Amino acid sequence: MAKQRAGNSPGTARTGVKGPGKKAAEPERIISGDPHPEDETLDLSLRPRRLSDFVGQAPVKDNLSIGIQAAKMRGDPLDHVIIYGPPGLGKTTLAHIIGHEMGVNVKVTSGPAIERAGDMAAILTGLQTGDVLFIDEIHRLNRVVEEVLYSAMEDFFLSWMVGKGLAARSINLRINSFTLVGATTRFSLISAPLRDRFGSVFRLDYYDHADMEVVVRRSSAILSLDADDEGIREVSSRARGTPRIANRLLKRARDYALVQADNRVTGPVARQALDLLRVDRLGLDQSDHRLLITIIDKFGGGPVGLDTLAASLSEDADTIMEVWEPYLLQLGFLERTSRGRVATPLAHQYLGRPWGEKPAPPTDQGRFAGL
Repeated sequence: MAKQRAGNSPGTARTGVKGPGKKAAEPERIISGDPHPEDETLDLSLRPRRLSDFVGQAPVKDNLSIGIQAAKMRGDPLDHVIIYGPPGLGKTTLAHIIGHEMGVNVKVTSGPAIERAGDMAAILTGLQTGDVLFIDEIHRLNRVVEEVLYSAMEDFFLSWMVGKGLAARSINLRINSFTLVGATTRFSLISAPLRDRFGSVFRLDYYDHADMEVVVRRSSAILSLDADDEGIREVSSRARGTPRIANRLLKRARDYALVQADNRVTGPVARQALDLLRVDRLGLDQSDHRLLITIIDKFGGGPVGLDTLAASLSEDADTIMEVWEPYLLQLGFLERTSRGRVATPLAHQYLGRPWGEKPAPPTDQGRFAGL
């Protein structure tokens, strides 16, 4: 089981923890958008509390602002909201902001943590009028549990079966009105009946460089960190458009500056700190470089099948496809074709490899020498 988040802000409760069912996690990468245990305290201190403090994602902010104001004017709960997108972009933060702006409590759980219909019923009956229920990884809800949500979301009414066989009986219960906020990185895996019951669907996109600089500058001010413009640009440019990664890199730069540079994050200091972490100027780490170099040097730039590539790297094929490749695809360094993966001319240029050259075939001279 994953660790439960600690230190929730006042008015916030967390119910349950992430349960089993996920694949064995790969070793933590500094540039991974997934949360690390060490991020918990940092995220809580840097997380904005109001919509006006949330950086970027202007269309999402504008629509949420209108929805929240309208709901408060009517005296009704906000319509159910689903937020999806890559990890680390602010889905959990927006759920807490919704609760704060509406002036209600936020109860937090995750899809794998709710294993039985009774667990969901217990959570829903404990909500006060207008409360926000935030379900992370909502696409991983058990189908039996999900069915309990249908009537709860539409009519604020619970109906579920207890017992088996002749002893089975139906329980019906009226509950307080609430707002369900679901978050997922896999929107397509949410079933259509559940998806259709959300009033608003928002997608979070990767941040551009200007917004990332605002994020890093804001975090520097909160941490009382002495960082100049060049240092802020250096950190933000390597954060892969993800605030969670930016805050993590900023923390590493802060540690390096404290030990090596009189506690001041300048451009050269930030470069030295992040180079030491093996994170390059585009946010690529050793795993990204190894993937591209393998395709270019071993397979002449491709195409190469995913399974062959996974065997060459001694990595799981799903990890390569779901964790390593998305950012390389976004940069235009990698292409997925019907024949396999191909490293683009941009990748060759970035890594200093000539485009169009095939690797030299292996020879047997060394093997048979001296026979």
